[in-house]
Order: sequence, then C-alpha cells, then structure tokens
Amino acid sequence: MIEGIAASNGIAIAKAYQLVTPELTYEKKSIDDPNKEVERLEKALDTAKEELEKIRAHTRKEMGDEHAEIFSAHLLVLDDPELVNPIKDKIRNENVIAETALEETTNMFIDMFKNMDNEYMRERAADIQDVAKRVLAHLLGVTIPNPGLIDEEVIVIAKDLTPSDTAQLNREFVQGFATDIGGRTSHSAIMARSLEIPAVVGTKEITDIVQHNDMVIVDGIEGKVILNPSDDELASYKKKQANFDKQKEEWAELKDEPTITADKEQVELAANIGTPDDVASVLANGGEGIGLYRTEFLYMGKSQLPTEDEQYDAYKTVLEQMEDKPVVVRTLDIGGDKELSYLDLPEELNPFLGFRAIRFCLENEDIFRTQLRALLRASAHGNLKIMFPMVATLEEFQQANNILLDEKQNLKDEGISVSDDIEVGIMVEIPSTAVIAKQFAKEVDFFSIGTNDLIQYTMAADRMNERVSYLYQPYHPAILNLISTVIEAAHAEDKWVGMCGEMAGDSIAIPALLGLGLDEFSMSATSILPARTQIRGLSQEKMASCKNKFLSMGTAEEVVEFVKEKTE
Repeated sequence: MIEGIAASNGIAIAKAYQLVTPELTYEKKSIDDPNKEVERLEKALDTAKEELEKIRAHTRKEMGDEHAEIFSAHLLVLDDPELVNPIKDKIRNENVIAETALEETTNMFIDMFKNMDNEYMRERAADIQDVAKRVLAHLLGVTIPNPGLIDEEVIVIAKDLTPSDTAQLNREFVQGFATDIGGRTSHSAIMARSLEIPAVVGTKEITDIVQHNDMVIVDGIEGKVILNPSDDELASYKKKQANFDKQKEEWAELKDEPTITADKEQVELAANIGTPDDVASVLANGGEGIGLYRTEFLYMGKSQLPTEDEQYDAYKTVLEQMEDKPVVVRTLDIGGDKELSYLDLPEELNPFLGFRAIRFCLENEDIFRTQLRALLRASAHGNLKIMFPMVATLEEFQQANNILLDEKQNLKDEGISVSDDIEVGIMVEIPSTAVIAKQFAKEVDFFSIGTNDLIQYTMAADRMNERVSYLYQPYHPAILNLISTVIEAAHAEDKWVGMCGEMAGDSIAIPALLGLGLDEFSMSATSILPARTQIRGLSQEKMASCKNKFLSMGTAEEVVEFVKEKTE
C-alpha cells in the first residue's frame, strides 16, 4: 500500500496508465549506411504524422476546430521540405545517426525562429520543438503519452499533472489518478474534484513503484493506493465503492433544497469551475451559483491568446446555463504554476510571489481590456459578477476598476448592450489585503477569500512543497482571524463575503466559517451536497457563540478539537 494525500473523494479500480515523459537520450555515433538512417527517419516521420492525425481528430471532436488547429500546424511542420530535407542531407553528408541530424537541425531552426521579431514566427519555434520531440521519441522507440488519447478505463499515474494535462483527461475513461507530488490545493487535485474522479496526490514515489498496466485501487477517501490487490482487497474495496455510491444517492436527494442551517439561517453553496463544460456538474450537484470561474483555462492548451469573441461565447454559455444564478468570474490569473507557452513571461526565482494575476493584467492592458470587453458583453445574458485576483493594494483595485468602467463606456458608445447591475469585487488572498479590509470594503461590492494562497502566504509555506506541508494549516488561528477581519469589515458596509478556496468545502472548516458569518461557500461541485447535508445539521447561532473562543486559541490542533467537540 502506498500512502498519500486524499485529494478527491471516491474509489477507483482499474489498470495503471503511466503518464511519464520518457528519457529521450541517445549516444551520438557515426554510421556506414546513410540510406538506412534516412529510412529510419522517414518511418519515424510517418508514425508521428499518423499519431498527430489521431490527436487532431480527437481534439476536434472533444474541444472543437480551434484547438485542433494546433496539431494541423504540427502536421505542416512534418511535411515541410525546408525542414525535412536538411535533416536528410545532414545524415548523408556527415554520416550521423538520424537522432543527431534531427536534433541539430531542428535546434538550429528553433533558435532562428525564437530570435525573430515576428510573433507568428516565434510561435513556429514551439511547433518545431514539439514535433522534433515526437519524432525523436519514435526514432528511439519510446512513446510520448497523450492523456487526451486514453480510450480505455485506466488510473493515471504521474509525477504531477499540469492544469492542461488534467483538463485533457476524458472522465469517461480516466477513473482516477495518483501522483508523486502535490497537495489538496494543487491544481491537479482541484481539477480532479471538478472532473469528479478519485485522486491521491503527494505519494512521493508512485511512479517508481507502479508499472504500466498494473492493477491499481485509488482510495481518494483515505488517501491510499493499493497495488495489484488480492481478491480479498478487491472485494473489500468494491464494497466500499458501492457504499460511497449509495451515500452519493442520499446526498442527491438534497439537490433542489436550499442551504439552511438547523436554526433556519440561509447561506449560499456555489461551485468553482474551469470551463463551460463544468456547468453541467454544478447543476447536477445542486449548485446555487458559481463562486469562481477560473478563466485561465480559456488561455491554456493553445498556441495564441483567445479572441474577444471566443471569450464572449464561453462566458455567455456559462451565464445562460446558470440562468439567473450568480456567476463570479475571476479575471485572468496566470503565473505561479500556470504558464502560457506563447507569452514570453520572465523566469522568476519565486513565481508565486512574482509577476502574476492582476499584476500581469495591469501591465498588459491590451490583453486585460479584451477580456473585460468579452465579460461586459456577456453580462447581458445572466447574473455576472467580476473579481480581480491577487490584489495587494487599493491602487491596484482602483486601476483595474477604472479600466473596466472605461471599457463599459466604450461598449455603450458602440451601441452594445451591457448590464448595469454587475458587482465588482476582489479575491482576498494576500494578508495585506485582509489586514486593511475596512478600507477595501468601502470600494468593492464583495470579497471572495482565496484561502489556497492566503494560507501559504500567511504561513510562508509553499503549498506545493511536501517538506513544509505541515505548515499548510487551514484551521490555524491566524488564518481564522484574518477571515474574521474580512467578514466583519464587509458586513459593516453591508457587503457580502464568499470563499472560493478549498477550505470552503472542508468539513472541519465549515462549522467555524459558519460561526464567523461567511455568506457564500464556493467549492468543487462534488463537495456541494455533502456540505449542504452537514450545514443542515449545524446551528449558526451556536457556532457564532464559539467564535471568540476559537479565535483566541494558539494552535490549529486546538481549533480542530474544539470544533469537533461542539459539532458532535
């Protein structure tokens, strides 16, 4: 048994699919038969083309023509004689193996394109790099795994999953996943909950232990992975799987019920989403709104920025599907562990504290204005609320809001319909913002507390680093005091406060947050019904009467024990 962190509830039983990039190393040597090497190259090129055709067809079916065009560009590279002929010439003239000729020739083109002023040509460098890696893999007889092409029931085993990797997973076939690194708040874990598949992360060693096609059980409830289970273990976990499915059926009975405490106080349970496709799960799980729409997924897995119309279509789709329910859209939040290959972002020693989110948008106003225009146009189709991420100063909010108001007026001048009832707020994820929440509360329409980052910044503990994971403490009195400060400041100005960090769906945190007066809890869609069940059994008045007690405690452990005692 391999232990890790329970990242997404449920039990998955299937064969392992190793999503690990293979070593593409080889020994440089001279050859006696250049024609044989050219044949090897042509065979690798043909295999790569066949593979890319399949990927393009799959992408077109699952994600549309626009995403498929990335692979059309790759196919054009493989058919380009200006690239392929020099590789063959190098084999013949220098008597080198195909791998050497491929790598040296493509590196020359990549360096040449990267240094061009033309943005389109710089993008071609990335295409050549991807294609060269694929052909080299086929020359070496190894496979580059593609999560989007999985067509049988599997459990994905990986060192980590990038947000774009996770977004490509087909929930019909991917039953669950397990990774070496990560925590409950890593993006792969958050996406697993959105996809409603069991996941265990932070195992440290699973890629070294599990082999491709091994039978695996992922226990996303207790954070365990069982390798090649015995018949007894298999029977036990199938029973546990059935019990979990039965409990989900019981939760589902509350799908259309309001979220009301035992003492008849009402709160809102909303969901966090990444794409319009996630809305179906929100509605199926009884979501009363969307508390966080992570728009960066519109920008990822592409070769260029999404257009205003592409963004408008996505936002409009979500707003229409949610009808009059509130939809809180977070403006572009890239940086940290979310990168865009087509943007020339500087490398930073500490990207989580660097040039990201609202900082990037305010310095790249053209990108920011395009998104705001798309959002404002979409506002006519539903109950839109806009929030800016990672705001550290009042000036940042004011500057961002002025740009929003400017684009709103521009659209009105163009005769385009825009809602006059858009609330504008900020994410509270930086301690400085929480500390002066009184000042912010006079200017914003709402707060949404992003605890994933607020905790790591307050505790000075990288949430992706297992060695300091013990410091990632959602129940620490310092965190609870900051949350309390924000809620009190907002309520003094008759403003509402939501929480869109993973803490909002945490069964230990929920009673404490209820006592602090949180108005909206936004979480993974699959957490909504368990949270509604729990809240219906809690008294807000009772938890509020405990507020001063747990805020004055010294450790997270004391808070946990106190909350458990008061809710038993």
